Amino acid sequence: MLNHQKNWMLLLVASFLTSGCAAGPEARNKEVANRVVTEILSGGDFELASELYAPDFVNHGQTREVGLAEDQAAARGWKSAFPDMVMTADKLIAEGDLVTVLWSARGTNTGRGNGLPATGKALSGRGITIWKIVGGRIREEWSAFDQLSIMQQLGLIPTGP
Repeated sequence: MLNHQKNWMLLLVASFLTSGCAAGPEARNKEVANRVVTEILSGGDFELASELYAPDFVNHGQTREVGLAEDQAAARGWKSAFPDMVMTADKLIAEGDLVTVLWSARGTNTGRGNGLPATGKALSGRGITIWKIVGGRIREEWSAFDQLSIMQQLGLIPTGP
């Protein structure tokens, strides 16, 4: 009877550990990604970046790579241009140390930032970001979003013929 109870207990512990109740590295990485979107980019808590980003962070931009200071300055610029901006992580997919975030954003361009004048126009859009997260901190980023649509929604370039 004692052996049976011991086996039952081992089975119960194994079931708990594999059921998702114990957060693995991929679940923890998704939580880091979600915090960046909701607390930093949407909420404006830029001081949190020192906790969630590695000091040697690199954003692999479309035309050049930037470090943490320049990346966060751009994030502050978006929040300055769109003070009421709300961003959400619509889909989070983790594999190994990579997390892909399909995000959406909406806000009103009532401020100036990142070279944008205050147009007073509403904006909504979405993009995709891939983060490499090691030891609970973001080390690398690759992002894409529709910059043409942003400029058109703000009335800064024509929408077509």
